[in-house]
Amino acid sequence: MAEKNQNDIARAWRDLFEKGLSALQRQNLDYALSIFNQILAKEPGYFECREALRVTQVKKAQAGQSFFKKAFGMASSGPILTKGRLALRNNPLEALQTAEQILNGDPFNSMAHNLLADAALAADLPRTAVLSLEILYKNAPNDRHLAMKLADVLVQVGQVDKAEAIYTGLLQADPDDNELTQALKNLSVRRTMQEGGYDSLAAGEGSYRDILKDKDQSVALEQAQREVKTDEVAANLIREYEARLAREPNNLRLLRLLADLYEQKGDLDRSLAYFHQLLAGQTGSDPALERTIAETQIKQFDQAMARLDPQAPDHAEQVARLQAERQAFQLTECQQRVNKYPNDLEIRFEMGQHYFQAGKISEAIQEFQKARANPHRHLSALSYLGQCFARRGMNDLAARTLQNALKEKAVFDDEKKELLYTLGSVLDRMGKKEEAIEKFKLIYEVDISYQDVAARVDAYYAAKT
Repeated sequence: MAEKNQNDIARAWRDLFEKGLSALQRQNLDYALSIFNQILAKEPGYFECREALRVTQVKKAQAGQSFFKKAFGMASSGPILTKGRLALRNNPLEALQTAEQILNGDPFNSMAHNLLADAALAADLPRTAVLSLEILYKNAPNDRHLAMKLADVLVQVGQVDKAEAIYTGLLQADPDDNELTQALKNLSVRRTMQEGGYDSLAAGEGSYRDILKDKDQSVALEQAQREVKTDEVAANLIREYEARLAREPNNLRLLRLLADLYEQKGDLDRSLAYFHQLLAGQTGSDPALERTIAETQIKQFDQAMARLDPQAPDHAEQVARLQAERQAFQLTECQQRVNKYPNDLEIRFEMGQHYFQAGKISEAIQEFQKARANPHRHLSALSYLGQCFARRGMNDLAARTLQNALKEKAVFDDEKKELLYTLGSVLDRMGKKEEAIEKFKLIYEVDISYQDVAARVDAYYAAKT
């Protein structure tokens, strides 16, 4: 199985991937994790999705959201790893999924990364293998066998510079290693063939004219791979892509790249122009892209507020006006998407959020009641419903809704903290002080810095002395 890029993936999975990226950007890590795993179960060679999954797993660990999963994983990953190793010979894709199952809760598990790398290589997914091998190598730079394995795979995927650096480092530690000396010689020959274009010539592809082409294209390609682009690099890429777009006006990938680059530069008008051109060029609807366009338009309001003169006598009034316009735009635009995609429960949830922020509680309740049918938004919708009922003074309904949500929430992450805190606040308003403090104490035990739980719990104990 060959690895696939964005253009090789069916539209339905690309749309879902965009939703996952949006969830990742909003720090809705559980939802993003669920989406990326779902896609990779169907498209295991989707490399960009694999990268996004790895980023999400690490972000959860860094945010402390994987604590209980990790503790569970350390105790129970043995049987799962054994299952993965047994599957490796006959079904490497199953072994790959097994490894990801462990990494979802413990993204730095070395045994899982070893399994994943072996499974990826067996399934002919070398770039996927590199993702795990680089993590393993970073943690064990003196492991010669691991370093050689990583370098060999890097050569396979064309990352010759990285492979050479690894071989050179190993040779410096052991100058008499003939195997390393030969590997570097082979690498030098391969570099000459690749950079000169002779490898394609030898394979019967290309021509000597191709070999003599200007190498600026390779520079542009390298710049395009940089995740964080400087203004100069972004400007170079924009010139390159706009020149190509003049020759390839129907290249949707170029339109997306240009829209993203102009957004990065802060030129939101041009970014939106390319986004709209991209939307017009698509066959059928694209709710993920429409949401991206809406988010970019929201950024225009934020940009306008940031450019206001804070010393102006009417600064507060200008900010208030723009904030009101921003909120009105969000409501109107999202309602248009709800009307267009009435069965899209993700948009229903978004609509509920906008109503909630605007203080339209009855309208928000209707949207969250529909959105809770979305398994990925079920608990978040219940949390919002509890808050909506509390805003309406229906504390008994709020408490019951939040308690039901907590029964379904096994992992003690930020979502559970929010549910507990909201329930504690509701119980406190109902005069159920002891029940309320028990909820705050549950949060206190794992995160003393969460909102004002420390003050609440400390005051409770101070009053008892």
